[in-house]
Amino acid sequence: MEKQQRANDGKSPDRKILSEVGENGVAIITINRPPLNLLSVDVLLSLKEKIEEAIRKDSVKAIVITGSRGNFSAGFVVTAFGGSQQRKTHRELGFMSIDFITDTLEASRKPIVAAVEGFSLGGGFEIALACHARISTSTSKLGLPELQYGILPGFGGTQRLPRLVGLPKALEMILTSKRISGDEACNMCLVDAISPSDQLLGSACQWALDILECRRPWSISLFRTDRLAPLAEARTLLNSVRAQIQKQNPNVIHPLVCIDVIEHGILCGPRNGLWKEAEALHELRQSDSCRSLVHVFFAKQSTSKIPGITDIGLLPRKINKVAILGGSLMSSGIATVLVLANYYVIMKYIDQNSLQNGIGRVKTNLEGRVKEGRMTQEHYKKACTLLKGVLSYDNFKDVDLVIEDVPDIVSLKQQFFADLDECCPPHCIFASTTCLVNLDLIGERMKPCSEIVGIHFFSSPSVTDLLEIVRTERTSPQTLVDLLNFGRRIQKTPIVVQNCTGYAVRRMCFPYLQAAMLLVEHGADAYQIDKALTSFGLKLGPFRCIFHSTSYEWEINMIEHLLLLLPFLLGDVGNVNCRMLDQDGFQSATVHDVKFLETFPDRSYKSNLIPIMRKNNRADKYTCQGFYTYNDKEEASPDPKISKYIEMARSMSGITIKSKLATLSDGEIVEMILFPVLNEACRMISEAIIVKSSDLDVASVLGMGFPGYRGGIIFWSHSVGSKYICSKLEEWSKEYGEFFKPCAYLVERASKRSSLGAQVKQAKSLL
Repeated sequence: MEKQQRANDGKSPDRKILSEVGENGVAIITINRPPLNLLSVDVLLSLKEKIEEAIRKDSVKAIVITGSRGNFSAGFVVTAFGGSQQRKTHRELGFMSIDFITDTLEASRKPIVAAVEGFSLGGGFEIALACHARISTSTSKLGLPELQYGILPGFGGTQRLPRLVGLPKALEMILTSKRISGDEACNMCLVDAISPSDQLLGSACQWALDILECRRPWSISLFRTDRLAPLAEARTLLNSVRAQIQKQNPNVIHPLVCIDVIEHGILCGPRNGLWKEAEALHELRQSDSCRSLVHVFFAKQSTSKIPGITDIGLLPRKINKVAILGGSLMSSGIATVLVLANYYVIMKYIDQNSLQNGIGRVKTNLEGRVKEGRMTQEHYKKACTLLKGVLSYDNFKDVDLVIEDVPDIVSLKQQFFADLDECCPPHCIFASTTCLVNLDLIGERMKPCSEIVGIHFFSSPSVTDLLEIVRTERTSPQTLVDLLNFGRRIQKTPIVVQNCTGYAVRRMCFPYLQAAMLLVEHGADAYQIDKALTSFGLKLGPFRCIFHSTSYEWEINMIEHLLLLLPFLLGDVGNVNCRMLDQDGFQSATVHDVKFLETFPDRSYKSNLIPIMRKNNRADKYTCQGFYTYNDKEEASPDPKISKYIEMARSMSGITIKSKLATLSDGEIVEMILFPVLNEACRMISEAIIVKSSDLDVASVLGMGFPGYRGGIIFWSHSVGSKYICSKLEEWSKEYGEFFKPCAYLVERASKRSSLGAQVKQAKSLL
């Protein structure tokens, strides 16, 4: 998508809009900017010109708008969002919403019908909304994803959609960037009819002629009122949603602005709403949130571009059959993802009982999707046929990929991979899900030509977008190309990392947790720390959970569904995974913390708090005790008894409470927790653990739950300044130890910034 967006910027609109008039007198106007038919000012001007020309021609009775090569239009190029250099373009777009979409297209004296196939998103969908009817294929994807980029629908979507489907459904679609199928849209009366792809254009032409002959209704979306609730009811709903958004995250304004614009149109009329929408779009495009979310979008697009790997002409080999070794919940989650992506999956277990339980968990996952309406019964049956449980390696002779998910015991893993090396075909890719055991060590008993890669999923695999692909010195470019393609096919965002302790996400999470422990043992309040981090925008604080996944896999009423899906519009892309404490229990925290301490003893903080709490049976949420207590609904409450264990930890470590830490502000807590995370991220950049620094932004947003509207850990640091970050870390390291010591890479960047600042200051003084 990025290639399409960047390549088309600034190009002539010639041939971007095609037009022809059929024998039936219907003009077919085609948006021709494949593969996604993305929009720009030039494309819109050309589209406007073709529509006006068709309206003027006496030979044209009606008009059908469609897209080329199976897509209507996926909306605007994302490069049009954000940045002060785009101010003129933004103003043009705002005026075109009224001058073109409303006063030319919707006000046409000849009926205009949209023939929708494939993607119809954002501005493309808004063009369709302004047409007098919409004919769609059943599998088309329609939606308004603008809030994912920190803006709002700016081509009339805030005004037309509520009038077509009602306010509750419109709020759900807009505020959660929800995409719906053509079938769903037809059930909502958002499209007028469903047609097979090969008959779509003919159906749309006939519908347009039927409107002309008064056999079908001529609908002007902007002025419909039959689906709008009474004013008092609408205000109550809008106020309720507004309050929930403000409570959930007070740092973002674009969803609130969007609600204000919708309300303005209901109160003051749709045309006034369009002007309000245009003004709001112009302002939001200049916001920090928009710039940050656009950065995350392009950072996600570029994770699959690896210099010297993906640019040397290698084509991905086809992966058809995948074997999974292991019987954990993670194994079942991975299998669920794979069968949903139409992979044939073999799951090997050690005994029949484990096999039945494991296969049963996968089927339960799939059945849950059926109950929620996210999967048809037919699709469920097909997915089940792709799944097979086995007790031996007999079926491994033609597998293309093996994913190992057994306990992190070196000898056990070595034996498994030695066995796999003997029974799998030569082209098979061997992958381990570990992030604790060195991949080179795992493959010691394998043939010299064999290679092991890491393929690290996150909990829960079915709702988490991130996938870490871990390479070693022996990993071939072909294997990386294969796995990058595999990651995209299972709808994950893959990042390639070098083999190291914790890889990218967990390595950033180690100092996150350790910094929290250090602050608490030196006098800070644990619950204030959690509050400060969640107020900053992280989904949960460090004392609340380890690898918590926000899953929306249950049925709830529409407004509750809307509010639970709000992380989508806040840039968390629907999947928040925070490396924290209570949720997975202290056992997992201890294992990973010990590994980090062993690998990086010079920059680690060794806390006694977790061992003490484990010794006193403060295990995790499943015992209803941790840093929080939990009721039978798993609702968390602070526990006053926790202070006793903190005092014991301080006593064991000989720590004297620092009064300064006991009175920290929320902002200071955020800095003392996140600056060490950034420090570790800088080390990974300097050690070339990741391909590019923006990969860490993606990892922090999708893997740690860092707020996307802040752009990721590295992008956020630019707004803070490396000089300030380095100075604070140096100050804290003198007072609290080597844990805070800034790395050489960060010191160098701060020094360069300082030197550049001095030069600028000197130049200004000379002027």
